[in-house]
Amino acid sequence: MTRGLIVAAPRSGGGKTTVTLALLAALARRGVAVRAGKSGPDYIDPAFHAAACGRDSLTLDSWAMPPALLDATLAQAGCDAELLLVESAMGLFDGIDAPPGRRGSAADLAARYRLPVLLVLDVSGQSQSVAAVARGFATHDPAVRIAGVVLNRVASPRHHAGAAAALREAGIALLGSVPRDPALALPERHLGLVQAREHGTLDGFLAGLGAMAERDLDLAGILDLAGPIEAAAPAPGPPLPPPGQRIAVADDAAFSFLYPHLAAGWRDAGAELVRFSPLADQPPPADCDSCWLPGGYPELHAATLAAAGQFRAGLAAFGKTRPVHGECGGYMVLGQALTDAAGTAHAMTGLLGHATSFATRRLHLGYREATLVADCAVGRAGQRLRGHEFHYATVVDPGRDAPLADLADAAGTAFGPAGGRRGQVSGSFFHAIALQPDPPPS
Repeated sequence: MTRGLIVAAPRSGGGKTTVTLALLAALARRGVAVRAGKSGPDYIDPAFHAAACGRDSLTLDSWAMPPALLDATLAQAGCDAELLLVESAMGLFDGIDAPPGRRGSAADLAARYRLPVLLVLDVSGQSQSVAAVARGFATHDPAVRIAGVVLNRVASPRHHAGAAAALREAGIALLGSVPRDPALALPERHLGLVQAREHGTLDGFLAGLGAMAERDLDLAGILDLAGPIEAAAPAPGPPLPPPGQRIAVADDAAFSFLYPHLAAGWRDAGAELVRFSPLADQPPPADCDSCWLPGGYPELHAATLAAAGQFRAGLAAFGKTRPVHGECGGYMVLGQALTDAAGTAHAMTGLLGHATSFATRRLHLGYREATLVADCAVGRAGQRLRGHEFHYATVVDPGRDAPLADLADAAGTAFGPAGGRRGQVSGSFFHAIALQPDPPPS
């Protein structure tokens, strides 16, 4: 039976990703069939997870994914893994104001599946006080079990000894500590970490994390903490209907944000995914019947995309007869122009009428529910999808295309019409995670 463990912390930036990657690298090197997951919407950390253990990282989002889909997704971990490590988004209990179990927090997963939690505590600027923090987390919710603690950013043996003594006195298990070492940090940019595929020395970095885990973490004790995963459920259908039977998917450094659970759902529904690279000036393959432009970092490659004549001409021809959809970065490339951070405007494909700018930056972040206003590549009119937005780009010219969906946040606050559609082409800044069940008849 597959066992699972949640790696969490009190906040973002506390060391969850470092500890998760170190454990994945060390356990994979020991021959453990280990897999990872992420408790909320994220593309970047899961790509590092996959690089560390050789298996796609699962998205496990208790707000965006209907419970039946959540159960089925977690059950998939048992197909090819002995151990599932789920990295928490933000802090362990952080989520939205929603009914218990649907808050989007890692604590939802810990309670629903009785998964123990390994709490990562950043002790920079403190020592014995860490025990009070650990005690608070351990007693906050009786349904969430804190099984042990790993200390992060430990400055010296003396620093470690003071925190360890306080935890021991509080009766909280200490499973190791991560030293304060800049070499253990991953490089960042405006949306978070630099992508795994862009990390030039990733193999060496992961090997270093694995060696640190072997030296400084109690791997046997951490393995013993993991509890059985008791989620066995058939998939209720693909999280998102496949937009075609043979889907051309843009895949390079500018277009890399495609959730593995969506791709797996499309394949399970009988669709085939065919990868192509706009940055290499490749058009979508002509033998495909739909095209998907995922999010990513097109603003870093705007000049290359503007000069990719075969890609632009091929996409325009494709979109005359077959569906083309762009999410976030893909949506930006479907527009008339993209202005980069330096203020230079670059012509994009022009299949939709809007224009975007990264020079005019404003953070758009949060859960979203989209209700489609017309049939399109992502579903039928009236269907609801849950997902998120995370971008800094600003629409500087909305164009005159028909909207794709009516958008609201997780609290139900309406944002109004969003995205655009023109003929067979559609797109928006919205990243879809899962289609929602139709509400019961009133």
